[in-house]
Amino acid sequence: MAMAFKMATTGMWVADECKNSFMEMKWKKVHRYIVFKIDEKSKLVTIDKVGGAGESYDDFTASLPTDDCRYAVFDFDFVTVDNCRKSKIFFIAWSPTASRIRAKMLYATSKDGLRRVLDGIHYEVQATDPTEMGMDVIKHKAY
Repeated sequence: MAMAFKMATTGMWVADECKNSFMEMKWKKVHRYIVFKIDEKSKLVTIDKVGGAGESYDDFTASLPTDDCRYAVFDFDFVTVDNCRKSKIFFIAWSPTASRIRAKMLYATSKDGLRRVLDGIHYEVQATDPTEMGMDVIKHKAY
C-alpha cells in the first residue's frame, strides 16, 4: 500500500485505491459507481465493487448487500430541461435495517472521514432501505 488516508475520529484508514478509483470515476468517467466497505480487522476502508461506465442504477442497487452496511458513490448523468447534459456525484451511506448494530455505528462514525478523502461529491443520501435511495430520490436532488 503506497499511501492511506487516516480518519482521525475512528482510527480507520482509507486505502489509496479508494481515492484513485474515485478520481477515475470523476474525471475519466470509467466507473458508474464504486461501493466501499470497512474491513474491521485491518481498520481499512477498501473497494468492495466497481461498476463499469455502462452499468445502470439498478445494477448499482443490486450490488449492495441486504444485511450489511456500505458506502457508495454513484455518478448520475442526466439532461436538464434546457437540454444540457450534466453529471452529479452522489455519496450514499447504506445502512440496512438487517445489519448489525456494531456495523451501523462503525459506518456512521467513519463516514465523514471518507467524505473528506473523496473530493467532489455533490449530494449525500442516507438509506436504510431501497426506497430511501430510489431513482426518484436521486432525480429530485439532482434537478
